Amino acid sequence: MRHDFWDEKTTYYGPRRHSSPAGQRKRSRRAGLLGIAVCFLVVYQFLLPQQNETTVHPQGANDTSSSGLSSAQQISQGAETPLCPESPIANDVLVVLRTGATEALEKLPVHFETTLRCVPDYIVYSDLKEEIQGHQIHDVFEGISDELKASAPEFKLYDHLRTHGREGLKNTTHLGSGPGGALDNPSWKLDRFKFLPMVDKALLYRPNAKWFVFIEADTYMVWQNMLEYLRQFDPDQPLYIGKHMYIGQTLFAHGGSGFVLSSAAIRKVTEQRNANLAEYDEFTTKSWAGDMVLAQALKDVNVDLFGAFPHFQGDPVSSLDHNVTKLDKTPWCYAPITYHHMRPTDIQSLWTFEQTRQQIGKTPPLHRDVFQEYILPQLYAEVDDWDNLSMDVEVDDTGPFEACELLCHSKPTCLQFSYAAGKCSTSTKVVLGESAKMRCVEYSDAASKCIRWQEGTQFAGSIQSGWMMDRLEQYVMEMDSTCADEVKWVI
Repeated sequence: MRHDFWDEKTTYYGPRRHSSPAGQRKRSRRAGLLGIAVCFLVVYQFLLPQQNETTVHPQGANDTSSSGLSSAQQISQGAETPLCPESPIANDVLVVLRTGATEALEKLPVHFETTLRCVPDYIVYSDLKEEIQGHQIHDVFEGISDELKASAPEFKLYDHLRTHGREGLKNTTHLGSGPGGALDNPSWKLDRFKFLPMVDKALLYRPNAKWFVFIEADTYMVWQNMLEYLRQFDPDQPLYIGKHMYIGQTLFAHGGSGFVLSSAAIRKVTEQRNANLAEYDEFTTKSWAGDMVLAQALKDVNVDLFGAFPHFQGDPVSSLDHNVTKLDKTPWCYAPITYHHMRPTDIQSLWTFEQTRQQIGKTPPLHRDVFQEYILPQLYAEVDDWDNLSMDVEVDDTGPFEACELLCHSKPTCLQFSYAAGKCSTSTKVVLGESAKMRCVEYSDAASKCIRWQEGTQFAGSIQSGWMMDRLEQYVMEMDSTCADEVKWVI
């Protein structure tokens, strides 16, 4: 017979079990070991030095965000109260998230449940005013000139949304965006007009903010690292910070990677834009990307980009090469601040990873921590229906999977490989990749996504990936040897 029991507060604990004296002795020893482990964790948590005075604590119930909900109300929507960084500048930062009606329902909810829960003040701008899960989404085009709307055909989508609302999207097609998507996507074409009005509205919304952080709906922001990074700069200086990108000879901060404007910079650029509104509207109409338009407006007031790679990333965690070198810097020893092209499931997973680290008192993560504690545990000698983005295709057909593995093993610098439809690919990089039914054969660094797939690999079980597990330990040791004791910051 099952005997259930409750304590005096009627909390259910499960069935009681009868035990022998021997069993009691075993549990006593286990209890002793458990006590030692708990003591160790307590000592570890409280004696471990915190990085640069940034500590964590549960978000206060009195903090509010631009959504109109208190932080306590927002937290109650999640599974548990998050641990949030305590920083002297947290309340000086406004986070601005830019999105569009065609993606908002898919991509925004996870941010309300994860990354934005620790942000004291944020606002979301889109091309459709609406409410999503109790959070207000603001119309970024409200108040723009009728002349611009009439002269630019891209505003047909905006007019359609204002007339029909979200229901008007049901019979329209929107395929991808950006360099790796459909360039004739009306949502993508409209997006470039959002940047200058968004910056202007952000300043009007929070004129006393010292920092303005701009992200997109598929951007993951490591809030604790963002705060620690901005503490090292002076907001009274005109600063424009982000990941470098070029269109022709024009250097600008990539919007999807996130970028930051100091209070001094945002005031200068908004004054410049408002004094030359017609000229910038015309320039935007003739341009290709809104983040480049903003960079030009900033350049017109002598505010140049401060490149912050590898803190700001254009890649998602799944395709990031932690050993890549750009601007003479390799990510490994630096702190990640943003990732781009992150799917909602990836955002949720990385948020859980961050929270778990904070719960045991670890310092804010470096790129190497993300690799060793988040990526490495997911790597195996053989994984089915998985593409690890090995791009070095071998000339001869090599199969089966085991033969491809042997080929990689025969190359001293090969760290991973994949096999699909008789084709073997190897790589000297270590990349997590993603679940896939087709193998990528052309990955666009500009778009941070696959743009061409191998024919004949669209069937379940047709793509397999593997890593040289015996070589990864040496890889980590060699990468770690490049790091100093202190965290590297690009300042």
